Amino acid sequence: MRFIGRKNDDQDRGQRPDDNDHIGMGEVVPLHRETVRTDSDATDAQADNETRPRVQDVIARAVPAAESVAPADYDVDPDDDEEEGAEVRPVRVDPVAGSVPGLFPWDRTDERRAPIPLWVSDAATRKAAIRWVGDMAKHKAKFHAVRTPLYAGRVAVRVPRGGARVLRDYTRWVTDAETRPLRAEAVRKADAIEHMKLSQKTAERQKARLAMSGVLAVPVLAGLAVVVFAAPVPVAVLLGTAAAAWLGVRGGTEDKPLFGRAVVTGKVPELTSDMIIRALGSLNNSLLNNAVKSGRGITFPAPITREGPGWRADIDLPHGVTANDIMEKRSALASALRRPLGCVWPEPDPNQHEGRLVLWVGDKDMAQSPAANWPLARKGKADLFEPFAFATDQRGRTVSLLLMFANMLIGAMPRYGKTFALRVIALAAALDPLVRLYVYELKGTGDLASIEDCCHRYHSGPAETEDLEATMAGLREIANVELSRRAKVIKSLPKDKCPENKVTPELAANKSLGLFPILLMVDECQELFKSDEFGSEAADLCEKIIKRGPALGIILVLATQKPDSKSLPTAISSNMGIRFCLRVMDQTANDMVLGTSTYKAGIRATEFKAKDKGIGILLGHGDSHQTVRSYYIDGPAAEAIGKRAHQLREKAGTLSGQAAGETPQTTTGPRYSLLDDIAAVLAPGEDKVWSETICDRLADLRPDVYRGWDATGLSNALKPHGITTGQVWLTDATGKGANRRGFARADLDKARRAAGQAKKTSNPVTESDDEMSGEESA
Repeated sequence: MRFIGRKNDDQDRGQRPDDNDHIGMGEVVPLHRETVRTDSDATDAQADNETRPRVQDVIARAVPAAESVAPADYDVDPDDDEEEGAEVRPVRVDPVAGSVPGLFPWDRTDERRAPIPLWVSDAATRKAAIRWVGDMAKHKAKFHAVRTPLYAGRVAVRVPRGGARVLRDYTRWVTDAETRPLRAEAVRKADAIEHMKLSQKTAERQKARLAMSGVLAVPVLAGLAVVVFAAPVPVAVLLGTAAAAWLGVRGGTEDKPLFGRAVVTGKVPELTSDMIIRALGSLNNSLLNNAVKSGRGITFPAPITREGPGWRADIDLPHGVTANDIMEKRSALASALRRPLGCVWPEPDPNQHEGRLVLWVGDKDMAQSPAANWPLARKGKADLFEPFAFATDQRGRTVSLLLMFANMLIGAMPRYGKTFALRVIALAAALDPLVRLYVYELKGTGDLASIEDCCHRYHSGPAETEDLEATMAGLREIANVELSRRAKVIKSLPKDKCPENKVTPELAANKSLGLFPILLMVDECQELFKSDEFGSEAADLCEKIIKRGPALGIILVLATQKPDSKSLPTAISSNMGIRFCLRVMDQTANDMVLGTSTYKAGIRATEFKAKDKGIGILLGHGDSHQTVRSYYIDGPAAEAIGKRAHQLREKAGTLSGQAAGETPQTTTGPRYSLLDDIAAVLAPGEDKVWSETICDRLADLRPDVYRGWDATGLSNALKPHGITTGQVWLTDATGKGANRRGFARADLDKARRAAGQAKKTSNPVTESDDEMSGEESA
């Protein structure tokens, strides 16, 4: 047996002696157990003690705070742990609140609940409430207006019955019928005196009421005569209608109301702790089952409250159970709570421990809730350096997205809202006058045409060769030119202007630097990556933009309806910072968009149903993932926003490229070949050359095409032609030798021969496709 004990010796206790002679909180103190020995054992015990060191067991055991332990010396015989007569006293090792730093009340990180409810303090919630009241009043007015003829018929049928009821009530009042039961009771009791009093009182009342009726009858009859014979027809009709309506209401019955119900209010099902515990206990988790059986282990740190259109419960799960364990069994939890799957949303609390579960249960399925209006639909402009409204969560709260310094991937099955989500991002970027837009839509339906007048480069086509060429031109322009140019500009800036070596709002606003944000958007990107001609180069260029672009103010947004390894290269999918996955069919597609092992972690876009259009899982924008519904912006609304964005850019003077009237050179510019241009600038007998030397010569040959190219950009452009650059030893103009990136003339000649052979077997249109037609946009 092991215990913790206390010794008198301060040195053994591992602390300095003080006046209070107390044990340091949390320290493990050696134990000595005192044993009773006979005189005959004294000699042997003394010998043993001289040759055998004293054993000190040091296992900690918690004791109640109120327990006090007196000091004592203990001696331990390791060979006799169960020796009778030994006295063991426990010593407290748990810290006491207020005894050590960190346990004082002001050191704790308590969660302070908002003094004002969310529905009062939140502007969006207040607006929703006002909007709800207006919509409800409008609906009720419309509902009853179309039923006016029905209500008139009901009133006409009930008028006679109402008149009879009025006459009956008048007769009962005049005859004092209310006292009749009292008089009958007096007769039954044979109480003559009481009966006489009641009869006398009734006679007095009848006489007074008859007199009052006679007095009132004269003006009533006179008024009726005036209305019938002298009043204007509209007045007579109005008064007659009012009298008939009153009689109709008096003639109604409780089980058949005059007016129909415009709204049938359903009872909001209540969420209770018993329901939650019972549901958790049905998830086939051994730790949860034990906690439910014992009645301990599942606690509620805060009351179950209403939050938005649903209930919120904060739950501390048993030790060893995480929120992800519950999220993985969301379907089973919904079944246990007897709610639709779209109403039950378990999620972790990023500000608490891993065992804290936030369970939100909505009144309605998320897909059945009315879609919210985009805050920027009617007015305002965006700033990509700040979060913009992208979607709403299950509770109707706005979910904002910070796209600057990040890249984004959107994936879904066809017809589930991928392009509509992309449209929100495109319109937000268009409403930021500083952003230069490169938009390529490879479905060919013009889903993003609403911002065409705002784009520096825009192309829409059904992923044919010319459409892919236009997309590649934009990729090459950004990857081969802009990345290098921007890096050089940032490197040249003083540290006080650019301390973090990245684009800032101030630098972006300085037109002379050319560090405006760039948004490169490719819809249906699988058409580009699976292309035999452009797929490999496109993947290399995108990877380059993904890795270097964010710090340089370049944002890449890709959308695909076929997320697999071929249509979405792993090097790209694994490096996208923000991901939005709408409905997909299998685990592979889920993990391709949201990241490896997200399916196993319970983050599953496969659980969405056919009705869940526009609903997806947003990951990478915050501390944890969210299930959100992107704002729905239809075609006419998108056109109106696009026109407003064009006006903002025109006013700011930031229209460029196609938006400013330029025509992309990919459609009208001269056709040329990169290989032929390199051959033209190589000197006779020059068998090897540095890439940087070729870039300088090419810039002199075609400055509008090759200006800004560097060794990396040239290497990327040569890869599709089968030329790989490597280290080449040459001497510079000063005669100093060095190893730098370059290539051999033999590789160039081989690539040119292959290109020439391809031209002979191609038609005239395809012949020009083998030439380098993308770099002219650089």
